[in-house]
Amino acid sequence: MKRENQSSMSEFLLLGLPIWPEQQGVFFALFLDMHLTTVLGNLLIVLLIRLDARLHTSMYFFLSHLALTDISFSSVTVLKMLINMQTQDQSIPYAGCITQMYFFLFFTDLDNFLLTSMAYDRYVAVCHPLHYSTIMGQGLCTLLVTVSWILSCANALCHTLLLTLMTMENQSSVSEFLLLGLPIWPEQQGMFFALFLGVYLITVVGNLLIILLIRLDSRLHNPMYFFLSHLALTDITFSSVTVPKMLMIMQTKHKSIPYAGCLSQTYFFILLADLDSFLITSMAYDRYVAICHPLHYTTIMSQSVCVMLVLGSWVIACACALWHTLLLAQLSFCAENIIPYFFCDLAALLKLSCSDTSLNQLVIFTAGLTAIMLPFVCILVSYGHIGATILWVPSSKGICKALSTCGSHLSVVTLYYGAIIGVYFLPSSNSTNDSNIIASVMYTVVTPMLNPFIYSLRNKDMKRALRKLLSKRTYSSN
Repeated sequence: MKRENQSSMSEFLLLGLPIWPEQQGVFFALFLDMHLTTVLGNLLIVLLIRLDARLHTSMYFFLSHLALTDISFSSVTVLKMLINMQTQDQSIPYAGCITQMYFFLFFTDLDNFLLTSMAYDRYVAVCHPLHYSTIMGQGLCTLLVTVSWILSCANALCHTLLLTLMTMENQSSVSEFLLLGLPIWPEQQGMFFALFLGVYLITVVGNLLIILLIRLDSRLHNPMYFFLSHLALTDITFSSVTVPKMLMIMQTKHKSIPYAGCLSQTYFFILLADLDSFLITSMAYDRYVAICHPLHYTTIMSQSVCVMLVLGSWVIACACALWHTLLLAQLSFCAENIIPYFFCDLAALLKLSCSDTSLNQLVIFTAGLTAIMLPFVCILVSYGHIGATILWVPSSKGICKALSTCGSHLSVVTLYYGAIIGVYFLPSSNSTNDSNIIASVMYTVVTPMLNPFIYSLRNKDMKRALRKLLSKRTYSSN
């Protein structure tokens, strides 16, 4: 993939520090010592906190994260500066400059948020000492670090994507794409518009109801429903990435989408699709622990583990989506701009590009294994162990209970991965473009809508929470 055909600027020159050439050696040794001191000193802090049980408190929990962040923050800039001093080569590739800026912004923001969390920890310790252990529990500390990572990642990503899109603005003859939408006749547009509008409203209301029920009913405050609430929120957002644009095209007959809008839609589509996959895998692991290791369930699936699983899902999904989007932004689009889908599909965009897409295809294969196939295999292994455990249950009551807790999740897994495998993994000779669009509708529109029905109709806890909410509302109205 050659950037030479896309930009007149393939690299930048870093002037470095304003020092005389004869001083280079002295300053090189000085900054090398400072960097080594930074790395070794902060690693020592992490090691001491890890080994000494007396340091396993909230303050030192934040300090250990701050130490790791400081190592990374220093490494982002100092190493390149030392290389420039030693080699006298002051150039940095375009992609390297964008990457350095992303991580610089990311670790700067993360430093800021961690320092704020430490200030809040000291405020609680000094101003509310009697409630310190209650307020600054392990769950809250993990949550604060999780939010710090997510906000830092989001802010750095926004700056990086905006910079990338600005540099790509005048590098392609295509300023917009045309989404052909669904293969339906013009006279059917009104009927399908009403149908998909109803499906979308059901998706939003149904998943918001799941979040509300889990929030209000204390009996649903456990790991399974913690993951379910995040899955519901992801489904709302996932559906909102594609359906509103599709409805707008049906209503206005205006099928164009700007270049920047198409890249943004691609990014959020990949992010939320991967996040869905990781959350479903986390739910499968939760069911595996609940059925195969019931005596250790509360210990294994602690609040911090659940938060870390969700955090890990966000970070990996964000990294995969960013990876695809940045590589896509480097491609040139010459004349063809028609996408035969109702959203900006990555594979369809690569077919339209007049650049070399071999690296993009390699990344699709690698990220597909990480975000789709690996979680799917983990789900199969989890349910394989669950099935083996169920066979050893002596009573039919135990089998029915196990199946009732897993039935809802298995239904979602079948719908989601069945549609994705149908679109992206079956040979193209066995599937037409229309069948691919129908399968895409299944996992982008239908599956998010069916999730509330699956989890409410097949789940006794959710039905009990819904009846409780309705009875409270009826009582208050009377």
